[in-house]
Amino acid sequence: MSLKNWRAIAVPHDDVLKGTFQQAEFAADISRVHEGTATPEYQDPILFFQRTFVTEGMRLLLDSVVKRLTGKGGDPVIQLQTAFGGGKTHTMLAVYHLAKGLKPAGDLQGIPPILDAAHITELPQARIAVLDGIRLSPNQPQRRTEYTDGIEVHTMWGELAWQLGGPEAYHRVRDADESGTSPGKDVLAQLLAEYAPCVVLIDELVAYIRQFEDGRSFSGGTYDSNLSFIQALTEAVKAVPNAVLLASLPESDKEAGSQKGVAALGALAHYFGRVQALWKPVATEEAFEIVRRRLFAEINDRLAAEDVCRGYADLYAENNAEFPPETRDSHYFERLKHAYPIHPEVFDRLYEDWSTLDNFQRTRGVLKFMAKAIHRLWKDGNNDLLIQPASLPLYDADTRNEAIYYLPPGWDPVLERDIDGERATTTDLDSTRPILGAIQAARRLARTVFLGSAPDAGTVGGAKHHRGLELERLLLGAVQPGQVIGHYKDGVRAIVDRLQYLNSANNRYWFDTRPNLRREMEDRKRRFDDREDVFPLIREKLRFAPG
Repeated sequence: MSLKNWRAIAVPHDDVLKGTFQQAEFAADISRVHEGTATPEYQDPILFFQRTFVTEGMRLLLDSVVKRLTGKGGDPVIQLQTAFGGGKTHTMLAVYHLAKGLKPAGDLQGIPPILDAAHITELPQARIAVLDGIRLSPNQPQRRTEYTDGIEVHTMWGELAWQLGGPEAYHRVRDADESGTSPGKDVLAQLLAEYAPCVVLIDELVAYIRQFEDGRSFSGGTYDSNLSFIQALTEAVKAVPNAVLLASLPESDKEAGSQKGVAALGALAHYFGRVQALWKPVATEEAFEIVRRRLFAEINDRLAAEDVCRGYADLYAENNAEFPPETRDSHYFERLKHAYPIHPEVFDRLYEDWSTLDNFQRTRGVLKFMAKAIHRLWKDGNNDLLIQPASLPLYDADTRNEAIYYLPPGWDPVLERDIDGERATTTDLDSTRPILGAIQAARRLARTVFLGSAPDAGTVGGAKHHRGLELERLLLGAVQPGQVIGHYKDGVRAIVDRLQYLNSANNRYWFDTRPNLRREMEDRKRRFDDREDVFPLIREKLRFAPG
């Protein structure tokens, strides 16, 4: 049976095809959506849910929110606490679009089963307040001119009131807003009850509060008054049956930033801890579908895609000693289908290895890197059956730069000389050895080793117990159905023999920014000239040799 390549089955979204995506477009911005200025995939509720995979965690959260808004229980306060890039803001957007009700909930992909399970036939439109800690400034009041000649809003509580009910609601807290003192729980509870059902979304709260210096009073209040407001707000929401608060907090002290940020995180976690439902979105397995929906349009020919996945599963089953143990499990076939057209090994390496690097923002980092790679692969007419580690176009400047952005200095020569591109040794190997060249074995193997070992470079033993990829995982990242595994093993021997930054030991392979012993030997050899240095020395030794 002839299997179709991934480009014949899975078509990327237009922004990926055209290479017009920007990192900012991958970073969901709830303020822009609230203002109506976001890109269509975030602004339009229909498009948003078409490109959003409702994970089990998100399903449970949305179930709680719809119950809360209809007075049927649910958690009053939900703290979203995940590592940056873990989907907090995206989750808030799902709540925003569902509660806002600009489009019928029944038209939003993935939502009807949630409403059915909660026995809710109609979801009321909720008022929504978005407090974005990046947009708000402790000492820069916001001038509001929507309904009046102009009112200056100074604090988070003033902003909350204004967004819920305009001037009328703002006047309830005007004195507290102008003096920078927090209104009490009862005032806030009355405000929320007046404009319920309502949703309060607070993003980047620590980023806002850590700006308040001890002992100083700003137009936005003080450090203590803002913490008092959060405490009062959480208690007030608890007292109003159809009001709900979602707030995002960093997962670690490192993400909180300065010492002030760490202190703010500790205080906020304490206040939220009294009434919160702590929720962590996005399991790694669910990331397959999240990334696929964001990068690719709906796959119409599911049978063809399943045939490809079956081809890989059969390859692993028929050659089980050549591949990692997990590929023998029937569950691996399901992983192939969920990840299609990207091979699960790409996700595993990015989520398990690259996510240990500073600034690699898990889902956002994966999206940005894969979007650039897919754009180049599509443009170049790549014919692989799946996008494997071996498929990644490290010869492409954009893809290469995206990869090495997260790595320590020194990777440019490794990629250019050893791994990929016109001047790489792997290209020479593939062009001079027909058996390797027919499947681009040298390049495919080198790309696979890079993806699986680069994050460990420069560490003693790496993030894992052993450096590098074992041969079985190297073959997993490179071999396609219909190809001869033995030819790839020949390729492994060839790159070990020729590449200057590739290391191997105990059946494991890894790249490093330091040349291996072969490179050192060749460098030393070049220091000597045969005619001037070597031959005279040989003649001298022979002249005094016995006999």
